[in-house]
Amino acid sequence: MEIRDRLYIGGEWVTPALADTIAVVDPTTEAVIATVPRGTADDADSAIRAARGAFDKWARTSPSERAKYTSRIAEVLGGRMTEISQLITREVGMPINLSMVIQVGLPVTTFASMADLVGKIAWEETVGNSLAVREAAGVVGAITPWNYPLHQIAAKVAPALAAGCTIVLKPSEVAPLNAFVLAEVMDEIGLPPGVFNLVSGTGSVVGEAIAGHEEVDLVSFTGSTRAGRRVAELAAATVKRVTLELGGKSATVILPDADLDRAVAAGITMCMLNSGQTCTALSRMLVPRARLAEAERIAAASLESYTPGNPFEDTTRLGPLISAAQRERVRAYIQKGIDEGAKLVTGGVDPPEGLEKGFFVRPTVFSEVRRDMAIAQEEIFGPVLSIIPYDTEDEAIEITNDSIYGLAGAVWSADADHALEVARRIRTGQVDINGGSFNPLAPFGGFKQSGHGRELGRFGLEEYLEIKSLQL
Repeated sequence: MEIRDRLYIGGEWVTPALADTIAVVDPTTEAVIATVPRGTADDADSAIRAARGAFDKWARTSPSERAKYTSRIAEVLGGRMTEISQLITREVGMPINLSMVIQVGLPVTTFASMADLVGKIAWEETVGNSLAVREAAGVVGAITPWNYPLHQIAAKVAPALAAGCTIVLKPSEVAPLNAFVLAEVMDEIGLPPGVFNLVSGTGSVVGEAIAGHEEVDLVSFTGSTRAGRRVAELAAATVKRVTLELGGKSATVILPDADLDRAVAAGITMCMLNSGQTCTALSRMLVPRARLAEAERIAAASLESYTPGNPFEDTTRLGPLISAAQRERVRAYIQKGIDEGAKLVTGGVDPPEGLEKGFFVRPTVFSEVRRDMAIAQEEIFGPVLSIIPYDTEDEAIEITNDSIYGLAGAVWSADADHALEVARRIRTGQVDINGGSFNPLAPFGGFKQSGHGRELGRFGLEEYLEIKSLQL
């Protein structure tokens, strides 16, 4: 078992204020695989003050010099890709072949991209008799989730470093081990002390201490909408900037002229990725009523290849959910769908055959779902798809936008220009057109209660900058 008994503060591995620990559980085996420190508000305060002490010098470092550090981080992470992907598969349960590409490949890309992106920022520009100057926002508190742990860390830490900010990171206590590896990398490359600090612990203690601290200038949070509201509430006391990437209930809109086989299969993929534990999961599928039976047949056939099992086996396409609590939450939603009268196409509340051990749930598809059902409105965060029939295009768009969330979506049509027209009417932060792939340099974020602010690429870097006007 791995034992992490130090926090990374001020460029050193330090003893936490208390000896209490948090157990890290492998969701496949239900075994405890590690312990990490249960950080306190005092630990968070020490890390924040270290970050404040390092800020002025780091902010004055040239953007190109800061980008050299992010490039070096990418290089060292890339050299440990196999090790880290195996670690995250043990923490989260994502199949190992996907972990390599997504859980580690995306963070490497994010850190590496900063070398190019700093050259695309107008650090100074003339506006009449004024000089508009972009500079670092200050000390950043980064609070990150468990589903794509290192990716979400990189989406905050890489641009914050490149912008000239110093950072205090609180990773999810459910999947924190990868963050300790990143701290090792920061130490190895010689990042100046205090620029990056790591405090593990719970959101209710360490997260709240960071969000409310008077020396934190910006908080970037990814997680549930409920927790995001709490972060914003605490941050408001000191009027600090807040970026939030929260929940979603995203829809695939299949127009009548679309290739139904392709569209439904792609929708299944984007719903089931990471066992549905993805904020952008396309967990609703809107289908023309006349083609509903055909869509059900295709969905059931597509799901046959999504074999739950040990994420280290090549044949596995679905790993476990993250925890026993999440497993029970998802099963409760499946039962609720049945109770509300939705048609169960495939799946159900029983565990997958032969997988009584581990936090597994059967991939499930409902049809004949009404827009007012809980499974059509609430974020389940599991491998559950709701197929909703519609009669007109306007109705499909209305149903799609009938959500408190607005994070992602997809549109399928034989006419790409028409698909683009429909996509423009969908109030979400991103929309895939006919299977358009994820772009790690495009702005990422949501409308409505999916949050505010953007991550990734140049837009993500700009979130960590303030603008000063110098009158000449």
